[in-house]
Amino acid sequence: MSEEISNNLEPPLPLYVGTSGWAYTIWKPDFYPKDVASKNFLKYYATQLNTVEVNYTFRRSLTEKAATGWMADVGPDFRFALKANQYITHIKRLQNVEEPVQRFLSTLQPLATQLGPVLFQMPPTIKADVAVLRDFLALLPRNFKAAFEFRHPSWFAEEIYQALRDHNATLCVAETEKLTTPEMRTASYIYFRFRQPSYSAEEVKQLAARLERCLADGLETYAFFKHEEDPRSPLNAMELLRMVRSTYTSR
Repeated sequence: MSEEISNNLEPPLPLYVGTSGWAYTIWKPDFYPKDVASKNFLKYYATQLNTVEVNYTFRRSLTEKAATGWMADVGPDFRFALKANQYITHIKRLQNVEEPVQRFLSTLQPLATQLGPVLFQMPPTIKADVAVLRDFLALLPRNFKAAFEFRHPSWFAEEIYQALRDHNATLCVAETEKLTTPEMRTASYIYFRFRQPSYSAEEVKQLAARLERCLADGLETYAFFKHEEDPRSPLNAMELLRMVRSTYTSR
């Protein structure tokens, strides 16, 4: 009987909303209750949101101890989106990195079942080079989710989008005060970084409509709010997740 019931269950909504990091004491008491110790922040965070973007791996290697500790604090449906190491993106600039990429990928193994996209954030001074991008994409496993945040406008071109499509890699749709990425679909999943200084209730509602369109188009959807020193980030993420979920549960 239990097998028959499980076969009739709706698949979980492929929607993951969170923030860039979780270790912010200033989020008390608006997000974290005042009696929650900092060592338990991730455990509490995972009861409210279902993904987090991790900057830790940008500057150092992920240890198995850290990864297993994170996994122990979250449920099986939680996803970790890690930022690629700066040696790959900022020092080598995606070039001649076969060995560093393999080494980086090997450190992600402990998170394998709950690994979301890896964010490759390019320096704002690096201009588009489709040949470099194609060579780099060829180093990644075919089933690997990769999001590319380009911060020079020269990357926003059809030849770049096509290179990403050819490898099912997604263009990170980042919104900052300085630059907004075109919302181009280049993969079976999409990755948003909402980095404006603040978002009004109406603007969060507009973001929800955008995510709903992505889900309607069959895209696994990830969205992250800027962390900084503002508890509004996790609260906005909670509201966005609630709004989109309620749209689907009310159907």
